[in-house]
Amino acid sequence: MKQSPTVLIVDDVPENLRVLKEVMDALDCQISVANSGERALELLDRTQPCLILLDVMMGGIDGFETCRRIRCHPHHKDVPIIFVTALADDISRGFEAGGNDYISKPIRIEEVRSRVQHQLEKFQLVNELRELTSSLEEKVRERTADLNLVNRNLRKEVNERRYMQDRLNYLAQHDFVTQLYNRDALDEHISHLISGVQAKTAEHIPYFILIDVNEFRLINDSCGCIAGDELLYQLAIMMSEFADPQRDFCARLSGDKFAIVISQGGDEAVESFFRLLQQGFKNFAFVWDERQFRMTVTQVAIPITLDMVSFEQVVMLADEICYSSKKSGVHSRIIKNAKDLAYEEHRGNLNWGLRIIDGLDKDLFEVHFQQVCSLINDEPKKKIEILVRLKDEETGGLIYPNDFIRAAERFGIVSKIDRWVISNTMQQLSERYDLWGEIDQVALNVSALSVRQSNFAEFIIEQLQYYQLDGSKFCFEITETEALNNFADTRRFMALLHEHGCTIALDDFGTGFSSFAYLMDLPFDLIKIDGMFIKDMHVNEIHYGMVDSIVKLAKMLNKPVVAEFVENQSIVDKLKLLGVEWGQGYFFHKPEKL
Repeated sequence: MKQSPTVLIVDDVPENLRVLKEVMDALDCQISVANSGERALELLDRTQPCLILLDVMMGGIDGFETCRRIRCHPHHKDVPIIFVTALADDISRGFEAGGNDYISKPIRIEEVRSRVQHQLEKFQLVNELRELTSSLEEKVRERTADLNLVNRNLRKEVNERRYMQDRLNYLAQHDFVTQLYNRDALDEHISHLISGVQAKTAEHIPYFILIDVNEFRLINDSCGCIAGDELLYQLAIMMSEFADPQRDFCARLSGDKFAIVISQGGDEAVESFFRLLQQGFKNFAFVWDERQFRMTVTQVAIPITLDMVSFEQVVMLADEICYSSKKSGVHSRIIKNAKDLAYEEHRGNLNWGLRIIDGLDKDLFEVHFQQVCSLINDEPKKKIEILVRLKDEETGGLIYPNDFIRAAERFGIVSKIDRWVISNTMQQLSERYDLWGEIDQVALNVSALSVRQSNFAEFIIEQLQYYQLDGSKFCFEITETEALNNFADTRRFMALLHEHGCTIALDDFGTGFSSFAYLMDLPFDLIKIDGMFIKDMHVNEIHYGMVDSIVKLAKMLNKPVVAEFVENQSIVDKLKLLGVEWGQGYFFHKPEKL
């Protein structure tokens, strides 16, 4: 009797383990679980898994390091690994670490089962191929006198082996939903083109086309992932019909994004393809459950030029231009040369994205702090706010958040910075007992993208427990606008941290459009007035009035107030007059390294 394959699920959040186990129970496989990367490595020899579902962010060694160690294991280096992540940026790092596939959070049942079955089939084919190869070699060594019969059997088995080898190659190079080439095949194709770009003439520079399906998320979320997969399959067929099989390379890049590489014909070939595609979408309608959906796309094309050095660079640049075009309402754009509108600006954003990734990989970020001083004479408490800086590799100088945070938010990697700051701050405070004993409160900023992550509050709690720090000494600052724009996520985030003694501040207060009813329902602990109102309130009557109104609102809510950008004694006097409890700025303390 054939034994069911074993799947090892690795996640340090019990709820995630439970959900994945329930999804996998419907498949014919045995389930083993591990709550950390270290535990997963211990279980390898005992469980002999045929597949590993691996969470990215975990206490101890993270998913990427766990994957790298598994790939070094002599007996388990070929076991397929599927990363489970909520961040698009984790996908490329997962493939670099040795991952075979990924599952996006929040998980979709059909997607999980499809990807698991796909990887199990590949793994089974590889093992069968090894066994068949071994069997063939053994039979050749031990062949009998009946050579004709043996040769006949060998020919049959060789044909079977060729079939399995071809099938395995196909699975490794193609997306199982659309049957187009997958991201790995696209990476290989573009890398090959980049290496030969120097030999291209101006008329034959290859072009990379990115196609983003605008309505995919609506259909996928409202009709289900089966409908979403069917839509992608139909769109793939249509795009393949417009492409030249002798010249064009069609692939599914990720999610709702397709990529077409046109290697010959230059901008004329791109313009012709765009016209065909636009006409095709005008004539196309997706039908599901007797409902008809009209589709539109955002399509951009960029030349693969001499200064491009990697597949990731090409994709990030095209994605940045696609994002900017969609925001401006332009849904079809061809970049023909470096002088085109905003091309250099997009390159600048791209370079910042790459610099941030390098900064995280090379540990170039630094944690600084600034004191928050009491404006009430008898207040003995000592507070600090944690600030992040990026070290410039070339000059050794410091780069401030205003220069790189926008790019970090654009590329979805600002949460990685948040996690790095929180983890490193807590590590340093746990090692400096004298400083930790002097401080009554440590304030840390968290981005909206982090608050939206379902496991971000749990990450903070895990760090508190790992470094054995008192949660009541930590205050997490959320901007007022984002708190109200993501009310449900923010409320859950606040509630979980309150359970562990942490306090919450509404940061940059006054820059958004607050609903008093929402403010009363949010469990925040203090208000931080945006510095744009503070820095000139002593000479600007309108800003002084704004600060006065916010302070009165805070008094009604019985919340203390912190004023940012306090730069002179006149501002201090005005704040004291209004009854503001805390002040922060260069007048009191210039930031320094923690």
